[in-house]
Amino acid sequence: MAKTPFGQLKDISEADREQIEAAQEMLGPEPETMGFVKNLFWGHFREELLFPFPEVSLEEASRCDQLLTELDEYLRNEHPAIAIDQEQKIPASVVKRLFNMGIMGMIVPKKYGGGGFGITSYNRVLSRIGQRCGSTAVMVSAHQSIGCGAIILFGTDAQKKRFLPAMAQDHLSAFCLSEPNVGSDASGQETRCKLSEDGQFYILNGEKKWASSAALSGLFTVLAKQKIQDPRTGKEKDQVTALICTPDMAGIDIYSRNRSKCGIRGTWQARIRFRDVKVPRENLLHQEGKGLNVALTCLDYGRCTLAAGMVGAAATAYEQAVKWAQYRYQFGRPLADFEQIQAKIASMAANCYAMEAMLYMTTGMLDRHDEDIMLETGICKVFCSEIGYRVVDDALQIMGGESYMTENEVERLWRDSRINLIVEGANEVMLSFIFGYGSKQLGEALLNIAKNPMKHLGQALRISAELFLGIKKQRPRITRLHPSLAPLQGKLENYTQQLSHETKRMFHKHREKLITRQMLQARLSWAAIWIHAMSCSLSYLDRALRLEKKREQIDSQTALVEHFFNLASRAIEQNFQALKNNADDTLPAAAKAALRYAHQLPNAHYVLPEKTPIKGARGTGRQPDQTHIQQFGSGWLTL
Repeated sequence: MAKTPFGQLKDISEADREQIEAAQEMLGPEPETMGFVKNLFWGHFREELLFPFPEVSLEEASRCDQLLTELDEYLRNEHPAIAIDQEQKIPASVVKRLFNMGIMGMIVPKKYGGGGFGITSYNRVLSRIGQRCGSTAVMVSAHQSIGCGAIILFGTDAQKKRFLPAMAQDHLSAFCLSEPNVGSDASGQETRCKLSEDGQFYILNGEKKWASSAALSGLFTVLAKQKIQDPRTGKEKDQVTALICTPDMAGIDIYSRNRSKCGIRGTWQARIRFRDVKVPRENLLHQEGKGLNVALTCLDYGRCTLAAGMVGAAATAYEQAVKWAQYRYQFGRPLADFEQIQAKIASMAANCYAMEAMLYMTTGMLDRHDEDIMLETGICKVFCSEIGYRVVDDALQIMGGESYMTENEVERLWRDSRINLIVEGANEVMLSFIFGYGSKQLGEALLNIAKNPMKHLGQALRISAELFLGIKKQRPRITRLHPSLAPLQGKLENYTQQLSHETKRMFHKHREKLITRQMLQARLSWAAIWIHAMSCSLSYLDRALRLEKKREQIDSQTALVEHFFNLASRAIEQNFQALKNNADDTLPAAAKAALRYAHQLPNAHYVLPEKTPIKGARGTGRQPDQTHIQQFGSGWLTL
């Protein structure tokens, strides 16, 4: 069936049209086969992608276990987590120790001096580090997932031989994507590059922000806009190119090594200016104009490692809270005797199980090299950051005032965790992405049928029967699970059917306008997220049953999964109900009233974006007083 691309739809604004077209170009062509989550929107359940749960080879699992034993010993007895947070710096000795253990080169192939581990093993290590120190987890992740990971995935043989041995042994790496005006909108690069007249160099100009570890790194991957000739039209257009830079190149100015911040205080995020930097042509990474492909692919890995750190932090917070609830007495009883505390403990335990299941399901997909996993990695990031932060927040509530005390370390977990809802794609943006990318093919098909129903009469009749007569498409059948899980499997089948039905209903009701109705999108996205989380949890439990673990372990895991299914079911039902009953009608007027009020407030009293496109507002905001805030200087530092 011919499809109507979203960018060609009528009844949407020009700004929305341009945004949709830019997003479609950024994401590139559709994969040949749809992944698990995309199929959910169609009402399909591709169980072969989830059941059985992905496994790592025994040889690799054994090597990883040995590494974790050494890491655990170090983290328990030597790692200066509190000092890192208080002094806002990860000591060079810590970085060198992690290199010496082989952690900093885990995913680098063995032939380049690395460990040659897969993504699941790497995330096991990240989760363990996250249990103890969020700053260190972020530093390790930034180096491997999006730093040297870009060269592992896209580098030429010559580039790999040149750069990877050092990055596996003693050199940090950084990924320079964000800019003063570029956050979640990765395609909005203002940094530019062009070929020199002799064709030997790329001339790079611009500025980068939030470049983790860049002031300490021996290599940066830098994204920049470049004029590229479109082979179809012969016209030049802006596309993004990725270049490999080193800090010794003339014209690179690390003018701010770091800024003091709320959490992950030991990590350093640099600001870098590039002034006529001559980057050798052989330092082109991948292909000209394919830099966003590099960035988005690396983000698939980075979103998993972000989730891994959050899984570790949530586990530590949960364990500490439960232990506190056992021994903290009020009104003559331990806190754990009270039903409201039990509710928190039960949800924390169930959510931690689900996060771990989703994390290792997603890394298993990456290790298998599944083709269509962008939604799965995005969902892993959103679910683990949102739910993990709730777990840590509940731990604070259970511990009460003691949780706020620095030496008990839970408050640091809380501060370190909050950033995860913002970075690697703000969760609000990710929810629109999950709906837009997940339902795109279904939406295009539905809109095409609505445009010309006589041409697609059979499909139009089936859709009409579902929307007007309530004759839903048959629910999917799951056949690969342990027989004892049949009641839970039935819930998954029902919710998969319902998600597809509600998506079709929203497209029918709102047509093209659904593309810009972000609150409706978010509700459908969250329904898909919860269904995916239930699926991963059930697969994890199925694995335990098939491994014939001890009865006590099976009973405990079953109790957690059953409770998680109840929590997730409530969330799904609430989101479906909110498609019909919500406060969306009064939202625009209230938002306009708030914005009118904000216009009356003097800019000079408030911090404004430094490079806002509203030129008349530039320089009119409050300049923060940094007199008593630690400063970190400028320039490149060696470890």
